[in-house]
Amino acid sequence: MSKVLNRVRVLVTRPAHQAENLCRLIEEQGGEAIRFPTLDIVSRDDASEITKTLANLDRFQWVVFISANAVNFALKANSGKIDCMKSVRFAAVGQSTAQAMKMAELAVDLVPESGYNSEALLAMPQLQQVDGQNCLIVRGEGGREELANTLRSRGANVEYLEVYKRIIPDIDGLPVVKLLTQHRLDVIIVTSAEALQNLIIMLGEKNYKLLSLIPLVVVSDRIRRIAADMGFNRITVTDSPIDTAILETVITCVTGK
Repeated sequence: MSKVLNRVRVLVTRPAHQAENLCRLIEEQGGEAIRFPTLDIVSRDDASEITKTLANLDRFQWVVFISANAVNFALKANSGKIDCMKSVRFAAVGQSTAQAMKMAELAVDLVPESGYNSEALLAMPQLQQVDGQNCLIVRGEGGREELANTLRSRGANVEYLEVYKRIIPDIDGLPVVKLLTQHRLDVIIVTSAEALQNLIIMLGEKNYKLLSLIPLVVVSDRIRRIAADMGFNRITVTDSPIDTAILETVITCVTGK
């Protein structure tokens, strides 16, 4: 691709540790990546409880990792290693999660071939007959309940292992407010509903109207619906959450092609 994002300012709201590759791709296309993380991902305080659960994974037939963060923070709390057990099958919600598992030398027994959410995983044949089986969902604090609720409706016993939490970063929003009020932001990238909600909090309610007028790139139809309910009306959904797909969607927003 040619440098089609010539001087286009793109607000990237991803957590700082996950944003750099996307920012680099934007800048390679001539755009200006405005780094403004609206979420910070940090460890939970109860590492001993996490370690205890991970030491007894043989109680479960399925262990499901919700995200790459779930894999990495579980490893961090458990001295960098999770033991694989033949009696346990490991599942990943999407390809980036599966890649994190492989890097941790974990088996990936189940991952959706297409799709990158709980619904795609639940649609797979291996999770249709789980009556009486014990399932552990490794995730951050809070989050969606769709996966657990559906597995329970199929007769599974489901537990959570929450290994990280999301907080609002303590950073100065004034530079972004200045760009916003000067109409110098062209596109906003948001990869979670919580990140969008935090963006509004961090920039202030008085700037909400201006914010809602800027083209928004999101990574799922669920986030699109939430954004639309919040008043955003120029929303485009990527084909997948990977960085190259996000970049292509940003280019489409800017060029109309």
